[in-house]
Amino acid sequence: MWKFWVIMSGLFLILESITTGFLVFWFSIGSVFAMIVSFFTDNIIIQATTFIISSTILIFATRKFVNIFFKHEKQTNVNSDVGKIGKVIADIVPLENKGQIKIGGETWSATSENGETIEKDTEIIITKITGVKAVVKPK
Repeated sequence: MWKFWVIMSGLFLILESITTGFLVFWFSIGSVFAMIVSFFTDNIIIQATTFIISSTILIFATRKFVNIFFKHEKQTNVNSDVGKIGKVIADIVPLENKGQIKIGGETWSATSENGETIEKDTEIIITKITGVKAVVKPK
């Protein structure tokens, strides 16, 4: 029966390599524990129980540790636009919620940093991104 657990361990490792989480790895380790138990007993219920208990304990015991090193935050390149210089292509009028800028071929809705109107063709600097709008100030 130990061959079954070796195969299962290998399959779980292959599955882990094609998934983005760090969960299936512990099933592979649980299979190794079950394989070790299979050397002492032929009882499949004891082996399966060892597999289930050891996998579950490993998953819950290492969850916090894994989350520290593998943070799954959504990362975007939006913040890389902060500090870039662009040009106003439609007057920025914060009171009317109007205004557009162009930066490197991309068009953004924009508002001014301190509520001032910025006219077309003025060079600007992006100070921050709020939602889908760039907050800008004249250069």
